[in-house]
Amino acid sequence: MPGDPARAARIAASVLQEPRVVSDVRGIQIHTGTVDGKPLSVMASGMGMPSMTLYATELFRFYGVTRIVRLGTAGALAAGLHPGDAVIATGAHTTSSMNELWMPGVHFSAVADFPMASAAMAAAAGDPHVMAGLVISNDHFYRDFMPGFHEMLTANGVLATEMETAGLYGVAQSEGKAALAVLTVSNHMFHDENMSSAQRETTFDRALKLALAAALH
Repeated sequence: MPGDPARAARIAASVLQEPRVVSDVRGIQIHTGTVDGKPLSVMASGMGMPSMTLYATELFRFYGVTRIVRLGTAGALAAGLHPGDAVIATGAHTTSSMNELWMPGVHFSAVADFPMASAAMAAAAGDPHVMAGLVISNDHFYRDFMPGFHEMLTANGVLATEMETAGLYGVAQSEGKAALAVLTVSNHMFHDENMSSAQRETTFDRALKLALAAALH
C-alpha cells in the first residue's frame, strides 16, 4: 500500500503476474495477481492516517487480507539517511490521537509485526542504505508540531517522519493482523536533499525488495 495511486500502478505492473484490477472505487484501483505463485494485491492508501486506517480496516475485516505493507515515502531525520535510502519502521510515534481510541487511558505502542520486520531486515542483507528503527507519523505536513520538534525527535533516535504508519499499526494490532512500513527517503529535514515529484513516484526499488520479502515470507 503506497500512498500514491500512480505508484501503486507502477508497482503492480513491475511485480505481479497476471494482474487484474478488481476495484476502482473513488479512483483507487486494487491490482491483484500473484508473485512466485503467492497471491498479492497492490492499492494506494491515500494520504494521512484517516485514509490509511479506513482502507486497512476494511481490507483486514471484510476482504480476508492478513498482511499489509505500507510502501511509502518519508522525510529523513537521521544524519546517515539520504534520498533513495530505505527505512524499515519497527515502531511509530505519532502526534495523532487516533490510537488512543483503541485503549483509553493507555499510551498505545504502535509497533510493526515482528516476523515481517525480521524478514525485511534479512532481505536488506547488510545494505548500508537501509536503516531499521522508529519513525513518527504526523497529522500536519507543512507545520511543525512545536518549535524544535524535529531536533527533539532526532535526539531521541527517530529516523524519519511520515503520515500513515502509526495508524496502520494501530489497526493491525486491533484487528489481530500483521503490518509493516518500508519507507523510501524522499528528502532530508535538515539538509537540501530532495527528490523530484517524478522521482518520488518511480524510485522505490530498494524498499520494494524489502516489502516483498515481508509480505511473502
